[in-house]
Amino acid sequence: MRAELVLMGKRVDMALRTRRRALVVLIYAAIAAVMISMWFVDQWRATGTYIFWAAMLACRLFLGGYYSAGLVKPFTGKGPRQYDAPPPLLLLKLRLYQPVLDDPDRRFRNDERELKQRDRSHYQAYQAVGMGVVIAWFAAYMGMLKPAWLTWIPMTPFQLFYALMLVTLMLFLTLPQCILLWTEPDLEPEG
Repeated sequence: MRAELVLMGKRVDMALRTRRRALVVLIYAAIAAVMISMWFVDQWRATGTYIFWAAMLACRLFLGGYYSAGLVKPFTGKGPRQYDAPPPLLLLKLRLYQPVLDDPDRRFRNDERELKQRDRSHYQAYQAVGMGVVIAWFAAYMGMLKPAWLTWIPMTPFQLFYALMLVTLMLFLTLPQCILLWTEPDLEPEG
């Protein structure tokens, strides 16, 4: 796990567990706020994909895991791809581009402890994702079996099912990395 984030060219120390936990809470609060606000815009008819992209952006910039950027080292153990072409101007202007040299210190490789933590976080996360699927299935089942039972909610059964699937998708994309950030103790300074 990395001890600092680089945002807009500024380094943010994330070695303390409390800062990482605050980041996790902030990410889920932001995704929930986007989800709620998009409901009021058009009941997720066209804006449901924005929720997906908000989670992907959080993974890309802050969480890592499936990406080479972020706090969690890449799960695959591979660094970012090297391109011969210069980086896009937008990344340079936002100071998000960091050149990656050959990886002599193997900073992207996971050791045995990190692999064990990765596997454990995925096991825990996919139990939660499985529960989300069961809850979504139950809502769909109730909507099919007895549609009158779901009349007390201010949305159609299909919208309820879609909302549950969006939440399950957000957990699928972000929960393993967030479990690692939440449970890892304070990182010791290097050197």
